[in-house]
Amino acid sequence: MKLGNILVAKGLISADDINRASEHQAANGGRLGDSIVALGLLTKEQIDRVLEQAPQAPLSITETGIDAAFLLELAIKGMYTENLETASQIAEALKLSSSIINNLMQEAKERKLVEALASSSVGGSMAELRLSLTRAGREWAVDVMKRGQYFGPAPVSLSDFQERIQMQRVTNEHVTRSMLDEAFNGLVMTDRFISRLGPAINSGNAILIYGPAGNGKTTVAEIVGKVFQNVIYVPYCVDIDGEVMKVFDPTIHQKVEEVSDQSGGNNLRRSRVDMRWVACYRPMVITGGELTIEMLDLKYNTVAKFYEAPLHIKALNGTFLIDDFGRQRAKPEDILNRWIVPLNSRVDYLTTHSGKSIMIPFDEIVIFSTNMHPDDLMDPAFQRRIGYKLETVEPPEDLFIKVFVSMAKKSGLALTQEIYKLIIDGIRTNGAPLAYFQPKFIVEQVLASCKFEEIKPQFTVDNVNDALANLFIKKPDGKMFGVKRS
Repeated sequence: MKLGNILVAKGLISADDINRASEHQAANGGRLGDSIVALGLLTKEQIDRVLEQAPQAPLSITETGIDAAFLLELAIKGMYTENLETASQIAEALKLSSSIINNLMQEAKERKLVEALASSSVGGSMAELRLSLTRAGREWAVDVMKRGQYFGPAPVSLSDFQERIQMQRVTNEHVTRSMLDEAFNGLVMTDRFISRLGPAINSGNAILIYGPAGNGKTTVAEIVGKVFQNVIYVPYCVDIDGEVMKVFDPTIHQKVEEVSDQSGGNNLRRSRVDMRWVACYRPMVITGGELTIEMLDLKYNTVAKFYEAPLHIKALNGTFLIDDFGRQRAKPEDILNRWIVPLNSRVDYLTTHSGKSIMIPFDEIVIFSTNMHPDDLMDPAFQRRIGYKLETVEPPEDLFIKVFVSMAKKSGLALTQEIYKLIIDGIRTNGAPLAYFQPKFIVEQVLASCKFEEIKPQFTVDNVNDALANLFIKKPDGKMFGVKRS
């Protein structure tokens, strides 16, 4: 977890600034933060504030918040399954300090589970005592593996997880009009829509986006998920009464990027930062028709004997999009009933396989996106629970042509008045409304046709009519109708 990466991710300085500071550090020594301050890029107070926001590393087994016996089992499993031989290797795997691991190994020696072997050194580094499991240690490891096969970073306590969620609430960030204008740069969106969207994001409450298919509901929701700039910390896993719930998911959580050309010695102070947490951007989770009620509760792996956090827990402190709402296999009312408590009370309750209920603070922006009318999906009582309802409507023709011209220009196509009239007449003749997706659809069809015919990209009467024929499907009576698209 490098200081430079965090500072860049927070938007406090640039990657070029970090490279300058790294060069200064290489020439003058000291910490990277000292060089940043010396160059006048940030103040010491700003850097200290970033360090204070990071989870603080435990200095003892007690401060981990995890039972010592559980940590010892985890260490022994690492030695048994991963052939770890030194305290530093175990510390790296468990993301704990070497002093904590040494204390655990001392207990293991006293219990005759581990024995010391000859010292070893790697790459010229200081010699380190090698450790090996005794026969009793191997037998104990086999027994421990039967109770749970998880091995990896040590979990954080449930109370620390709950506290961290509250500390990094999504409402801590203030989204401004200029931020949204930048986020929507290149997209045609009415000022009125952005004026309504901004307060909805800042509220942190649920948002309903509805309207005809093909008018950018999903795109809007995805932009909402990416507009935030802060860094949050996600645990690899959480302890639930001696069992593990995995939270960090590399397919969902985006780690803070590495800044190039950083020299050594610029890590966040390992004595202060808890490496069981991963510095990430706020997550964006998207689910659609595949969503079921079961996916919103703990998933227990009966073979490995640990839990996988549900999607909305992985989305904490971020955004959770339910796309194509109303088209899930579960009934809309069942899905909505599952969200009543989290949306109302800002807490959620998960149930373990043993029947115990655990409370998790619920902090995320939930977005329902649908091309169905809200009255067909939810009763007035639930509609009141969604404080912001935004409708995406058919674009007026002046915006539609603006989108079309921009889309054509980016693809090297010249949109003439004759071709535009052909397209508009084709859409209107089929009784279809204008939609923001149509320009992109037609441009892609035209480009594919030109590529096949081995001609330069250009609109022709034939390839435009072919695109319209793919946009609309004939009814049995020979007439055409619009294809619903989301």
